[in-house]
Amino acid sequence: MNKLTVLEIKFDFNGDTNSIFPVILSDEEEMILIDCGYPNFLPLIKAAAEAKGLDMSKLTKIIITHHDFDHMGALAEFKREYPHIKILSSIDDAKYISGKEKSLRLQQAEAIYDELPEEQKENAWNFQRFLESIENVEVDICLRDKEAFSWCGGIEIVGTPGHMPGHISIYVKDSKTLVAGDALVVEDNKLVIANPQYTLDIDEARKSIEKLLNYDIHRIICYHGGIYTESIKEALQNI
Repeated sequence: MNKLTVLEIKFDFNGDTNSIFPVILSDEEEMILIDCGYPNFLPLIKAAAEAKGLDMSKLTKIIITHHDFDHMGALAEFKREYPHIKILSSIDDAKYISGKEKSLRLQQAEAIYDELPEEQKENAWNFQRFLESIENVEVDICLRDKEAFSWCGGIEIVGTPGHMPGHISIYVKDSKTLVAGDALVVEDNKLVIANPQYTLDIDEARKSIEKLLNYDIHRIICYHGGIYTESIKEALQNI
């Protein structure tokens, strides 16, 4: 039986309660986690999965939508805990996940550092050190736009560059669900484009949203904000 499970991982961040929404796709042969949280989040994700009746020892693959620290931060921990799993990402993001090239988020942080007010530089420096501490993991399978797989009732890789050049979303054919990563977020019950401050190419991001109109989508799962189901085509057009 094909199953799509949305996990809500609640955590404290700078004194505020935040949530992320990783997704697990499963069938008789596969258990696929899409994005794996911040560093040290393996226990949180494992507990959330087990609360939904999922046995994480059956995990077969992790798909990383893009290499930001909140999406791949725990990837090395998962690989150590479950060494048999395969790591998947877009062909464009694999070099950053594996550490062959410097993280684009770190490059962005370094580029703006000298322009910051002096009172912001200490935090900015600490953020750079944090980004440098993210462990790299070799990618086993590189994914391309429109590539389709039979896993879990059928999925299609949707290239959604903008937030990052190698960003992908995953269209789950069986349930007509789009796992959007950071291509979209839900804020105040509205579907919006990801924060422009952290989107490396906002024009490209808008083109990616326009591309989604070609898909029959009944539900969107945003990593930040959770599940969105209301008038999806209209919401995408408004963006």
